[in-house]
Amino acid sequence: MKLLLLLCGFVLFGNVQAGELYRSIDSSGKVHYGDKPLSSIEDVELLKLGNEPVPDDSLPYETKKAQENFPVVLYVFETCGVPCDEARQFLQKRGIPFTEKNLVTKEDVDTFRTASGSEHAPSMTVGKTWVIGFLAERWHKELDFAGYPKTAPYRAHPVTAAPTQTVKPAP
Repeated sequence: MKLLLLLCGFVLFGNVQAGELYRSIDSSGKVHYGDKPLSSIEDVELLKLGNEPVPDDSLPYETKKAQENFPVVLYVFETCGVPCDEARQFLQKRGIPFTEKNLVTKEDVDTFRTASGSEHAPSMTVGKTWVIGFLAERWHKELDFAGYPKTAPYRAHPVTAAPTQTVKPAP
């Protein structure tokens, strides 16, 4: 009987998923987290969860471990043109799973400048290491150091970038 109740509980609660997560700061400076923003508070932020690429079961073990420890993010500008295309193709040819962030708004660019200490694109992060500007030899060295395979595995599935993320200012 207990086993039947336990199984029913798993079935009923197996599809529970997290919704949106808000961070609110009240007038005394106390931070509150919840699925709904606090009412009558102006300092509310919708937290973005799950922006990193999800490990893919079709990826080789070596690539999955490198992705877990050193996720790759490619930073591009809309007007970057050929250099950004070359950087994207470089990562795809090597079979690197990555997230692409398109820097569109002034806030995006300012955040990028503050974090990277530069304003050159394309740039990438491998874990917490910034690699500014596209130079294939340097990018190869950083990815090798992080443990990514030197070449895409035989018959590798084409790696597509995660959808380009554009950060929009809060209303």
